[in-house]
Amino acid sequence: MNFSAMIVPFVIMLILLYSAFHKVDIAEVFTRGAREGLHSAAALVPMLVLLLTAVGMFTSSGAADMISRLAAPLAEKFGFPPECLTLALIRPFTGGGALAAVEELLTRVGADSFPGKTAAVLMASTETTFYTIAVYSAALEKKPDGRIFLAAAAADLTGFILSPIMVRLFT
Repeated sequence: MNFSAMIVPFVIMLILLYSAFHKVDIAEVFTRGAREGLHSAAALVPMLVLLLTAVGMFTSSGAADMISRLAAPLAEKFGFPPECLTLALIRPFTGGGALAAVEELLTRVGADSFPGKTAAVLMASTETTFYTIAVYSAALEKKPDGRIFLAAAAADLTGFILSPIMVRLFT
């Protein structure tokens, strides 16, 4: 038996020992935590439905493709592969949509192409920032500060700019 197979039973044993030593009612603590988790999940549902609907409408309507086509000449001028523009547009909002865009891109241009490698680096070095902001804001029941959106956009833009540069430097 390897070490990684023993981690979960070891952690469970530690929790049981800690609760026995400190006389903690595990069932009560577990049910309270589960209740809070379900309350948080229920509070997140409206925001997630709104966000996923908006992203679905944006991509299905062809708006993402239209914006990508319009921005392609500028992207090429700066060394960003135009094939990755749709991915760059939807990545901050949805991980699933971004994965679908990468799959479509890799099928079309190949994984070993410059756009394919750039898409892989872009996926690995960026986050679904606006989705994450929406989830955390809903969980905290607090309206996010506008500076959060600026910081998130700056982080995404940094990932978009550096992805093709890193591909050129390291491949």
